[in-house]
Amino acid sequence: MIYKIYTPKNSYYSIINFMGRNYKNYKNDKEKFKEFDNKLIFWQIICIIVSFIIMAYLFLIMVVDVKNYRGQAKRQRSAKSFVMRGAILDRNGIKLASDKTSFDVYAHQEYYDHTPNELAAILAPILGLNKNQLAKELAKDQKIIVLKKDVSRTTAQAIRKLGLREISLGKKNERVYPQGTMAAHILGYYNPDADVAAGVELTAKDKLEEVEQDVNFEKTPDGDIIYEVNTDPEATATPLRGKSITLTIDSAIQHVCEVELNKVVKEKGALRGTVIVMNPKNGEILGYAIYPSYNPNNYKKATLTQLTNWTLTDVFEPGSTFKVLTISSAIENGRLNEHSKILDTGKLEIDKWTIKNYDYNVKPYPGNIDLYYLFEHSSNVGSAKAALMMTKQEHYNMLKKFGMGEKTGIDLPGESRGLIPPVSDWHKSTHASIGYGYSISVTAIQMASAISAIANNGVRVTPHVIKYSPEEEAEKIKHIQTVSPETAHTVTKLLAGSIGRSKSPVNLEDYTVAAKTGTARKSSYGTKGYTNKLVTSIIGFLPASNPQVEIYVVIDSPSKGALWGSTVAAPVFREVALQTARIMNIAPDKSAPKKKM
Repeated sequence: MIYKIYTPKNSYYSIINFMGRNYKNYKNDKEKFKEFDNKLIFWQIICIIVSFIIMAYLFLIMVVDVKNYRGQAKRQRSAKSFVMRGAILDRNGIKLASDKTSFDVYAHQEYYDHTPNELAAILAPILGLNKNQLAKELAKDQKIIVLKKDVSRTTAQAIRKLGLREISLGKKNERVYPQGTMAAHILGYYNPDADVAAGVELTAKDKLEEVEQDVNFEKTPDGDIIYEVNTDPEATATPLRGKSITLTIDSAIQHVCEVELNKVVKEKGALRGTVIVMNPKNGEILGYAIYPSYNPNNYKKATLTQLTNWTLTDVFEPGSTFKVLTISSAIENGRLNEHSKILDTGKLEIDKWTIKNYDYNVKPYPGNIDLYYLFEHSSNVGSAKAALMMTKQEHYNMLKKFGMGEKTGIDLPGESRGLIPPVSDWHKSTHASIGYGYSISVTAIQMASAISAIANNGVRVTPHVIKYSPEEEAEKIKHIQTVSPETAHTVTKLLAGSIGRSKSPVNLEDYTVAAKTGTARKSSYGTKGYTNKLVTSIIGFLPASNPQVEIYVVIDSPSKGALWGSTVAAPVFREVALQTARIMNIAPDKSAPKKKM
């Protein structure tokens, strides 16, 4: 049977096209498979190379460099023995600060082997807590429950003996100050939890935490000690103690300073005050009382005003005590000598400003005065004229030598530089007013440091509160020749002579005292001009023939009674001087008066 197939027009060309497309598709698929194979081979090669790199890296870690990575793992598990800070002692070995270990008691609910009531019955007598209240605490739905904080070592040992798996003890360090408020601003405070410190606790931090040799051991992630063959169980349990430091402070002198300061602040209704007692020959501070103060044991309850050591941070115009530096500078520059006289007209007009003596109404025209009179009667006009005898640059250079506008370098934190205007800004009135203690601002420690040069043959020694080894002292303590020994001796003679012929409270029976009082008006904060508040002060040293002690008293804003340096600060100076001389057993330098027959 024959079939006849009919195709549309141009069917021949359609068949040819169909066969061509199939061939093309076949060719394209073959090329795609080949391309895929090539890519697959490429990535296989890459994977093989990466595998070899990883294998080589693992070989280096596990075989070649095994010690290094073992060390890293060990360091991650390592821990150091508990370090307690060293003690702080006064110059006579009296303890002023030390570390005390206390413990916090915790309960871990997931490890309870006893019911809350059973645990409460066991722990309440030891912790001194109410049994029912403790049971409620133990029944709380918390993973870790704080039962009591700051328990003693004895209590902690009693709990350990119970062997309770559900109870743990957290050991912590607590800084204590056995003398309470004594020397608070010198000692400062220390918070081990936040690592916050002030005073010597801050400046001597490295030494207080320095140990001869750390005891290292390993711990698990849960905090358990990993005991190896070389692990010393006793060493891991025994806390290390840092090095103790000794201060230059004498507790007996410090006590006298604080008692007298607190007394005068209360009697005179003052805002604040300080008494600084220093050995001018070596810069050692023997007493350093600051009001207002605080108790370092409860420093968190103190206000910012109480915590601030204003004698380092705050500046004030010193007033007449600065006349000592003016006369010293004029003598050093050859403008004055011991026998010089200055015409004191009672008041002086400079740049439309009037400079007037404080006793102008009583002595309107003192006339030609010597330098003994200038110090005794605190002549503003005489001091201003003495300043103007020098060029501005000469005066400025001398004040910089005395340390004005510079930190003293005392080993306490927070010291400021004081304020001295650039010499280019000095008008004639500025130059004159600096002569009697205005237009310049100082810190209390800066002033004490400056005057110490007069008491120490012209050499200013860095004031400090920490006793240093000879090696440390050579590095930290500077000796700066400020004026010549001759100038220092002349000024000492003038100061002692002015006190000797006065009725000042600091004119002592057994000791020659070289001193100068001061009374300065306080400048207005943030504006020009002055307030009606005063800063009363006195600075000096004894015995004048061989100075052993320098004393600086500042009483800020007294408000009751006669408000002068001679009536407010001088009585404090007298009492501190007498008590310090007794404590230090300083030999008198005045001959005993002859008894009348």
